[in-house]
Amino acid sequence: MEHRLNEIDEMIVHEKMQVALEHQSDAWADGVADGIEPEILADAALATAMRETVRLFGEDGAEALVEQLKERILSGEFSPLRSVQ
Repeated sequence: MEHRLNEIDEMIVHEKMQVALEHQSDAWADGVADGIEPEILADAALATAMRETVRLFGEDGAEALVEQLKERILSGEFSPLRSVQ
């Protein structure tokens, strides 16, 4: 039963992530349509994400997240050429 609940929780988190990514993509497209350069949008998105991360988890937690992101970047997780299945 516990295993099944964990699977359901993971599915819910996955669905929420997909919806959140759609919202982010829509906001990005709106910014580009308004003439904002992608590098400015990226900087604003990262600044907003880091402020919220520090608010939620503190500076140490944010630092840990940055370390995890570094590993994910180096492994190619965010590469535009990477195909996600």
